[in-house]
Amino acid sequence: MKPVTRALIFALALLLTACGLARQPSMDAQGADSFEDDVRSARTLTESFWKQQFDQLGRTYRPIADFIPYSGSSGPSCGDEPSVPNNAFYCPLGHFIAYDQNWMESLWDGMGDGSVYLIIPHEFGHAVQAQLQTGFELNVQMELQADCYAGGTLSALVSSGTLRAEAGDENELFTSLAAAGDPTDDWLNPAAHGTAEQRQTSFLTGYRNGVGAC
Repeated sequence: MKPVTRALIFALALLLTACGLARQPSMDAQGADSFEDDVRSARTLTESFWKQQFDQLGRTYRPIADFIPYSGSSGPSCGDEPSVPNNAFYCPLGHFIAYDQNWMESLWDGMGDGSVYLIIPHEFGHAVQAQLQTGFELNVQMELQADCYAGGTLSALVSSGTLRAEAGDENELFTSLAAAGDPTDDWLNPAAHGTAEQRQTSFLTGYRNGVGAC
């Protein structure tokens, strides 16, 4: 592990500790431990957070039209693009979010429930970008902002007491980001999402400073 990554994990650990962590293995707001409960909580709490943010801006948040689990390649298409295995995505054409349930549950099993509270707020970040009509020159800019939005969302939920962070959650979150990072810093790649360190840094920016810093 590179020193900068250790520093980022340590910084997030301090932030979570400052919010008052409970000493249990779950990041679940309702105390439930199942994958389905974590997915439901992540969706509900994230949308509630963004509705409040839009209300504060004098705007109306439009809830997603659907939240679709699928398996392998059986998911919904987005325009001419079919769904693919091991993925989660926001489709602006139908204003919906879809996710490979088996894949996300395998991450939940292997990395912990923090992965769910990263992936789902990230995809809602794209839904927010669509509603705000945010423009980007490069795909990686859009993806890193969604990571930042995810960090800001999680920070707000934890600091308000709506969501309870637990010991070890910081490692789960950063492991999930590292696993999803690009192998090289190729910003011009139309599919680029950012390297592990770039994604971790963007998430931490949102967590430390809120969604307004994204």
